[in-house]
Formats: sequence, C-alpha cells, structure tokens
Amino acid sequence: MSRKIRWGVLGAAKIATVRVIPGMKTCALAEVTAIASRDPAKAQAAASSLGIAKAYGSYEELLADPDIDAIYNPLPNPMHVPWTIRCAEAGKHVLCEKPIAMDAAEASRLIAVRERTGVKIGEAFMVHTHPQWLRVVEIVRSGEIGDLRAMVFPFTYNNRDPKNIRNMADMGGGALMDIGCYPIHLSRWVFGAEPVRLAASVSRDPEFGTDRLTSALLEYPQGHAIFTVSTQASPFQRAQIFGSAGRIEVEIPVNSPTDQPTKLFVQTTELRTESITTCDQYGIQGDAFSRAILEGSPVPVSVEEAVCNMAVIDAVFRAGASGKWEAPLELLNR
Repeated sequence: MSRKIRWGVLGAAKIATVRVIPGMKTCALAEVTAIASRDPAKAQAAASSLGIAKAYGSYEELLADPDIDAIYNPLPNPMHVPWTIRCAEAGKHVLCEKPIAMDAAEASRLIAVRERTGVKIGEAFMVHTHPQWLRVVEIVRSGEIGDLRAMVFPFTYNNRDPKNIRNMADMGGGALMDIGCYPIHLSRWVFGAEPVRLAASVSRDPEFGTDRLTSALLEYPQGHAIFTVSTQASPFQRAQIFGSAGRIEVEIPVNSPTDQPTKLFVQTTELRTESITTCDQYGIQGDAFSRAILEGSPVPVSVEEAVCNMAVIDAVFRAGASGKWEAPLELLNR
C-alpha cells in the first residue's frame, strides 16, 4: 500500500486550515494536494501557508481535477449535502464535516447517491478513530466496569460573536448542531445501541435564534446518557461513563491536544490512570478514511450512522419544543 490518496479541500474554513490539513500532514496514506475557495486570493494564501501544491478559485475547478481522489468538505452546514453530492457525482470520495446535514431526511439522500456513484462517503467525527475512545469502548465491552448504566457529558464554550457562523440559525448554528452531536455520537457508540426515546430542554438566544443551551436525557435499552451543551458558558468538556462495577472518566473527550498524551481515569476497586500516546486525531482520521478507499473497506463513520445521529438531533429539537418524550423517527420507521 505504497500510494497515497490525493485529497482536495472545499473552502478555507478554520477547521480545515487550523486542524484538519495540519493533521493530515502526519498521514501515511493521505496527502492534501489542492484547496479551493470562491476567493482565489484566499485559496492561494492557504495553499502557500500550508504547503499545498494547487489552489483553485472555484469549487468546480477542484472537482474537475483528475488528480484528486477524495474531497474533505468543511463548508457551512447547509452546503454539506449539496456539495457532497456534487463531489460524488464527479467521482470523488467524500469525507464531510459533522453534522453531515441539516436534518436526517437530508442526510438520507446521501445513501442513494453513494450507491449510484460507487464512491465512499463518510462523516468526519474524528473522535471515532481516536485511540482514547477506542480504548473506552474496549474497556466497556470487556465488562471491566460491569453493566453499562450511564454516560454524563458536559461540553461548553463562550462565543457571542454575531459574525460567527455558529451564531447563525439559518446556517445550522447553535450548540446542539455544533457540539451536541459529539455526546450523541459517542453515547450511541459506547452503548452500542440507539436511544429508545429522549427528553430535552432547549434555550435559544433572543438575538441569534440559535440554541445557546441544550440539555438532553437519552434513554437507551440498558441505561441513560445525559448531556449539556452551550455556546454561552464557561469553556469545559468532560465525559464520564458509569457501570455497575466501575467508571471511566475521559479528561478531554473532543478537543484532544496534539502535543501531549490524553488521559483516561478508570476506577473499579482502585483508581488508575491510563495515558494515551500523543497523536493527532485528524491525521488518524485521514489515514483511516484513505485506507477504506485503498482497501475497499467500510469508512469509520458511514452515511447510515450519520443519518441515525441526525435523527437523534432532530428528536432533541422536537423534545425541546414539545416538552414531551420524543423518539428518533428513523427508529420508529424501522
């Protein structure tokens, strides 16, 4: 497996230029060789600063490049599905930033597109390939902490900039779409199941219209997951997993550092600390998706998984509005 997958990037979003592209420089199987922006100068500046060979002044030019195998799509949320479809129809594999769509119905369109075009399409949940979460799942599945009972996950930051896309309702902003998707994805993975029903409280910013504080209780067949996310609170993140015989605490569950090990605290009869080797989760994600292309194997987070995650997000919004227990529609329709 000597050749690398040649990647192009749609747009010069901060997540791409600060996190994903630098992370992919550590990849063994992936190389970012082109970047596109509707502003040619912006594309050229990003290419120059990040050592990218090609800069395009339109997304269409990037998709027309025969030397590009795969596309990373970090465009604003409403542009995820339309441009992922265009990439697929151009014969490019697509890793689309989370959340993959504006709702589950839109996300589900990508299943037929993937089948029709034959390309790989996946959602960019970099936590899914991080060694610390692989280890968490391993410990839970081993039975070391007994029967899984609960997961508690606060995740907050403070940003009231009206020009920031996270504070624009029509662009899919707000706490639930931006960061609430993480505890939903991770709890579904750790429990190895879908929530049966959920309850939620959603507080919206009177100026932006986005949810600035969202809390939810997800009821799984074997336990509960509880999370609180906010765009207007003191920055913090932590994940705690409780079993009948022990617990696991994840110190930095999402924004793990690239310059020091991450830590898991595992307690059964005694408390121990497990140190996870320093790594770049975006680089690991790039290699994992590239390996799926090269080997013809499943991508880390499939479109089907993305649809289920969006269905839970949709249900949280419904529960926040109704004040009642809600169930993800995808589950009811099975």
